[in-house]
Amino acid sequence: MNIEAGGARYSPDFDQPVRGDTITADRYTSSAWMKGEHDRLWPHVWHLGGVIADLEEPGDVIRHNFGRESIIMVKQDDGGVKAFYNACPHRGNRLILGDVASSDRIICSYHGWQFDTDGTLVHVQDPHDFPGGDPCGRVQLKPLRCETWGPFVFWNMDMDAAPLLDWLDPYPQRLEAYGLENWIRVFAVSADCDFNWKIIRDNFNESYHLPTIHPELSTFINDGLPTTVFEMYENGHNAMWMVGHQATTRQDFHSGEVPETLGQVAAAWGIRVEDYHGRTGELRAAVIAAKRKLGKERGYANYERMSDQQLVDYFHCTLWPNLTITMSPEQCQILRTEPHPTDPGKCVFQHWCLYPPVAGMKEVETPVGMLPLRHDALVRHGYYGDGNSLGFVADQDLSIGTTQQQGLNSRGFDGCILSHQEKRIQRFHELLNDVVLGTPPQG
Repeated sequence: MNIEAGGARYSPDFDQPVRGDTITADRYTSSAWMKGEHDRLWPHVWHLGGVIADLEEPGDVIRHNFGRESIIMVKQDDGGVKAFYNACPHRGNRLILGDVASSDRIICSYHGWQFDTDGTLVHVQDPHDFPGGDPCGRVQLKPLRCETWGPFVFWNMDMDAAPLLDWLDPYPQRLEAYGLENWIRVFAVSADCDFNWKIIRDNFNESYHLPTIHPELSTFINDGLPTTVFEMYENGHNAMWMVGHQATTRQDFHSGEVPETLGQVAAAWGIRVEDYHGRTGELRAAVIAAKRKLGKERGYANYERMSDQQLVDYFHCTLWPNLTITMSPEQCQILRTEPHPTDPGKCVFQHWCLYPPVAGMKEVETPVGMLPLRHDALVRHGYYGDGNSLGFVADQDLSIGTTQQQGLNSRGFDGCILSHQEKRIQRFHELLNDVVLGTPPQG
């Protein structure tokens, strides 16, 4: 959708009704709510398990721990990928203990049971000591659905779920021009956090917090409501299309000097920034023209397929229920919160950044500074607040998580009071009510 052609806050083509259900505190604090999500939500959605770059050869394995579950994705001899629960069918021991592994056999460390890459048991100790005879060839690891899109591998516990590409709609088509298939994951960090997974999902379902939590972004991203378009799709996904390479219209950045950050971006494309003092709003078009002229010779082969809007704007794609893909022309950010195994007041936050391969480029600017342009140049798991950054903007988002969790436990909180621009939060929770409760809550 062309943002400049529509001034409506919600796209008339992609809007959804809401009922006005009260967004109650118990969904963030209650073990009963957490169990409802475990039983009725998480088994029926697609989960991003990893990147194909970690599955180059047959026998390569990715492990994804999710809540109380652990899933392994295994490269097959025919080039495909299969997913299995990371549990030995003998006595339940977890099979793969690292995030990545590679072997032609999956071996249980407890009693030495061995499985081939397609999950078939091929070796046990004392094979004839079983009442039913030798279990080899007859026992299998329990499978899950496993499919790929772009550089990503997904899994689903529901064997009857709709295909991945159907579930992803409309993003495969909307993001096709970026050419994500060969983008490189350079940055993959995560942290345990002291708040419920939905707190950051709410945050990513609105831009109302940008002026207070991310004031620096206003110098090169226009977060003004007249030019921001929100979309909500029937399948529960939503999007925010925000004008980039333009200072916010919430403040008067347009009549004076070009803000420093925006000026640096423009100068990097050979634009004389001083020519745009007093007419900052025209820089966006100048950057588009410069990228069209210089992009190919600088190695950005994907520019030729991209629209003008994609060359400069930010597309925030929020996938039901807990995954966000934020696209800009030179970076793809993956932002996700996942439930803690047992505590509704905790979660795991994950932040990945992928970049297009550019000939001759050895480093890229990431949310934590310059890093080599190579697969997983930085991989780290920690605890939020341990002093290790999860990315400057992500740190700002997470900074409100613990205090909000504390406030939601207060008798003084009676339910959210939302602005119209936060309608995506309202729908998110109404969809949760439908899945977890089966009926809307009263009140």
